[in-house]
Amino acid sequence: MSYDTNPFPDDPDRSAIWDMLVHRDIDAYLAGNWDAVQDDFIAEGFIGINGNGAGNADRWTLGFAQLEDYRAGWLGGVVDPADFAEDLRTAIFRATSLDHIDINGDMALAHKKFDGSVERVDGTQMVLKWQSLYYLRRIGGRWKIFGFTGYLPNPMKD
Repeated sequence: MSYDTNPFPDDPDRSAIWDMLVHRDIDAYLAGNWDAVQDDFIAEGFIGINGNGAGNADRWTLGFAQLEDYRAGWLGGVVDPADFAEDLRTAIFRATSLDHIDINGDMALAHKKFDGSVERVDGTQMVLKWQSLYYLRRIGGRWKIFGFTGYLPNPMKD
């Protein structure tokens, strides 16, 4: 299977969630194009918890109290593909997994994980080693993100 092939071809809900959280997110991020993903979010009541790389929930913070805060952070984190010694899209897809999506009615919890690195042209590495839990709601037949807890360690200790 290709690195960017949806692993849920026979499950329309999980397939749509994977396409949104992996394929569309990576492509929009690489293009620095928030407009390509903005409709994937529910702005009203949005919340983003920043795990700050900590397994201890006491160190988690309210990193994104509204969608505009997350948008600013997302755009601020965009990188230039020319800074990398390998194809950045391929490397990010290779490091990304989303194979656990819990659906209960019109609500879903998606577990997106990153585990890899990308070599920069200067010889250093951009390490991708965290995970995020996305909270989704189906509205009008379409899955949308209403919040997440992200930047958690990968793996988390039991």
